[in-house]
Amino acid sequence: MITKDTLTYEALPLPARPSLTDAQMRHAADLFLATMQTRHTVRDFSPRPVPREIIESCIRTAGTAPSGANHQPWHFVAISNPELKRRIRAAAEEEEARFYDGAASDEWLKALEPIGTGPSKPHLEDAPWLIVVFAQRYGQFEDGTRYKNYYVPESCGIAMGFLIAALHQSGLSCLTHTPNPMKFLTQTLGRPESEKPLVILACGHPAADATIPRAATLKKPLSEILTIKD
Repeated sequence: MITKDTLTYEALPLPARPSLTDAQMRHAADLFLATMQTRHTVRDFSPRPVPREIIESCIRTAGTAPSGANHQPWHFVAISNPELKRRIRAAAEEEEARFYDGAASDEWLKALEPIGTGPSKPHLEDAPWLIVVFAQRYGQFEDGTRYKNYYVPESCGIAMGFLIAALHQSGLSCLTHTPNPMKFLTQTLGRPESEKPLVILACGHPAADATIPRAATLKKPLSEILTIKD
């Protein structure tokens, strides 16, 4: 994707897509809103397998996200291997135990109470797939020399949004997990030092008896998240 060669700008026609009327656009926007309003984070997963091809397709969607200078500074590691998931859970729970045993402030722990989280993370083994998202802090050419990536956190955040939406659109549920620190993921998954792990997405079908915390259904109204300057 990135080469040492001199790159020049070349304009291409915008790929064809249907032209919608205002009414059709409103309908499409409302349909997508309704779809995403059914998205909820779950911690209880079904053992029902998820075909690899579905995960690959969702990650392809994530890979279409815009990024600084089009460097696409991300890498995704999808894991279904039970032993590897077990190792990730063990390492994550070790970090979580430290978090809940004193690393986190009382204010932070109180904020988490309505969500019902704790140091035990069985979903990291129960979910059919874990997707670990890495941010590439810098890139490297084939000869080992480095090149700079731009707007890495912003680019990866957009890609993760695409991925979560794609997983939901395909009928799957997911949970974002961010143990801190996450250096163990770099080592466990054999990723280079240029990459920083950002998040673990546990994903699969929700269990038949899956629940969500009531607090998670409370979303800010539009008036609190939108300012319009006509």
